[in-house]
Amino acid sequence: MGFFVGYVLGFALGMGLIVGFARFQNIRSKHRTDLAQVIAAFARMTVQDLRKLFPDQSYPAWLTWLNHHLDKIWPYVDQAASEIIRNAVEPILEQYRSSIMSSLKFSKLTLGTVAAQFTGVSIIEGDSDEIIMELELQWDGNPNIVLDIKTTLGVALPIQVKNIGFTGVFRLIFKPLVDEFPCFGAICYSLRQKKSLDFTLKVVGGDVSSIPGISDALEETIRNAVDDFTWPVRQIIPILPGDYSYLELKPVGTLEVKLIEAKELTNKDIVGKSDPFVELFIRPLRDRIQTSKTINNQTNPIWNEHFEFVVEDFSTQHLTIRVYDNEGIQTSEFIGCAQLPLAELEPGKVKDVWLKLVKDLDIQRDQKNRGKVHLEILYYPLNAENELYNPFDPDFRLTLVEKAFKHATDTDPLKPASPMKRDVIIRGVLSVTVISAENLPATDLFGKSDPFVELTMKKSEQKNKTRVVTDTLNPEWNQTFEFVVEDGLHELLILEVYDHDTFGKENMGRCIMTLTRAILEQEFRDSFPIDGTESGRLNLRLKWTPQTIIRD
Repeated sequence: MGFFVGYVLGFALGMGLIVGFARFQNIRSKHRTDLAQVIAAFARMTVQDLRKLFPDQSYPAWLTWLNHHLDKIWPYVDQAASEIIRNAVEPILEQYRSSIMSSLKFSKLTLGTVAAQFTGVSIIEGDSDEIIMELELQWDGNPNIVLDIKTTLGVALPIQVKNIGFTGVFRLIFKPLVDEFPCFGAICYSLRQKKSLDFTLKVVGGDVSSIPGISDALEETIRNAVDDFTWPVRQIIPILPGDYSYLELKPVGTLEVKLIEAKELTNKDIVGKSDPFVELFIRPLRDRIQTSKTINNQTNPIWNEHFEFVVEDFSTQHLTIRVYDNEGIQTSEFIGCAQLPLAELEPGKVKDVWLKLVKDLDIQRDQKNRGKVHLEILYYPLNAENELYNPFDPDFRLTLVEKAFKHATDTDPLKPASPMKRDVIIRGVLSVTVISAENLPATDLFGKSDPFVELTMKKSEQKNKTRVVTDTLNPEWNQTFEFVVEDGLHELLILEVYDHDTFGKENMGRCIMTLTRAILEQEFRDSFPIDGTESGRLNLRLKWTPQTIIRD
C-alpha cells in the first residue's frame, strides 16, 4: 500500500512539475512576444508620435523654437530646395544607375507639407579656423517624388518614391573663419551618418514588381547614392570670394587588398554548387567597384587576386565586399556581404583578416551562416613620415604590397626614380619544414589515421609531399621542402592533409597561406589551424631567401 501511495504521489508531483514548467515557458514566450511588439512599435514612431507622448518641456527650449520656425518656413524651404536637390542628386543617381536602366531623371520633386524636425545639435571640436556643427534630423515626410526611368529594352516607367522615413546626422563646417561678415568664407555640408532610410517604390498606374529586376536595381541605386553622399563626401558653398579648393575631397592614402579565399559559402544552386565572385569597394561608384573572377562550382573558392583603392578619409571610410553567385545571363544572386572599418588598420602594417558574411550591414538580424572571406590588407597614407617606411612608390606599376619591398632595388626612399626602372618581382626560395600535426580526425576503423601532407604552390603548380606516418593522430614528419618562387607576392602555399588508404587517399583538411609574412619576417615558426577539422593544427617553419629581379 505504501508503495502504491508513493507511486501516485511521485507521478502527481512529476506531472505537476511538467505542467508548471510548460506554463512558465508559455508565459515567458508571451512576455517576449509582447516586448518585441512594443519595441517594433517604438521603431515605427514618428516625430509627431513622440510629441504626443512627451510634452514640449521634454525638449530644450531652443530646439522647440527651432522646429517651430522650421514648420513656418517649410513651404519656402520646399520651393527653394527642390531645384537645388534636383540639380545635385540627378548626377549622383546617374553615377549609380544600374546597367538595366538607360536613363534616370526626376519628373516631379517636391518635399511635401510635413517639415523635418531637428532632434539634436552639437558642436564638434575642430581646427582653430573652423566651426563644425552637427544636426540630427528626422523626417517622416509626404513628398511628391516621381522618377522617369527608361530601361535598356526601351520601356519607360514613371516610378513614385513614397513613405519616406529618414533619420540622420548632417555636418556643417564653416571654414575658414575671417574678419569679414559673415565671418566665414565657405560652408561645407555632408551627411555625417545615415541612421535609417525607408521608402517604397510604386509605378504610377502599375506595379513595380511586374518588371523583374527594376525594383531591386532602383532601390540599390537610391541607397548607394545616399551612402556616397555620406562623409567624407561633401559639398562646398562659397560665401565670400576666394579659392576653397583645399576643402574639396582629396586622396589621403591607398589601400591594397589581396582577396585570398572564402569558406562555407551558401550554395545558391539547385544542381551543383555556387559560382561565386566578389565585388569590393570603398565608395560604390561604378568606376571604383572592383570585381574578382568567378570560381565555378565551388563553395570554398580560392581567388588569390589583388586590388588597389583610393582612401579619402581613413577614420570614417570602410572596405565593403559583396559576394554573389554568378547565374550567367540572369541576374547574379546575392550570397552575403561584409565591411571592415579602415580605422582598424595600422598604417604600413599588413593585416590578415577573416570577414563573416551577413545578409544586411545595417540590420544584422540574420543568424544564417553565409560563409566568410579571407583578405590580406595594407593601408599606407600618402604623406607618411620617413620613419614609417613607405611601401607605396608610384614609380612602380605593381600592387602596393609588392612596393613594400622597394628597398631591394632602391635604398634611398627620397631619391628620384629612374625612368629606366621596371616592375619589381619578389623572387626567392621558400623553404617549408613540415614539423608535425596535432589532433587530426580519426578516419580508420580502429580510431587512427595514416596521415601525410601534400604541399602545392598554386601559381607555379609545384608539388611535394611528406612521407606517410601510420597509426597516429599526432604525426611528426620534420621534413623540409624547397620551392623556387618566381613571383612571391602573387603566390599561395596550399598544404593539404590526407589519410593514406590502400586504394587511395582521404582528405582530412587544408591550410592556405600567402607568402607575405615569410617575405617580411624572412623566417618564422608557427602553428596553423587545419580547415575541415575540429581542432587539428599543423606546425610549420618557413624561411625565405630573397632574390629580387627586374622585369624587362
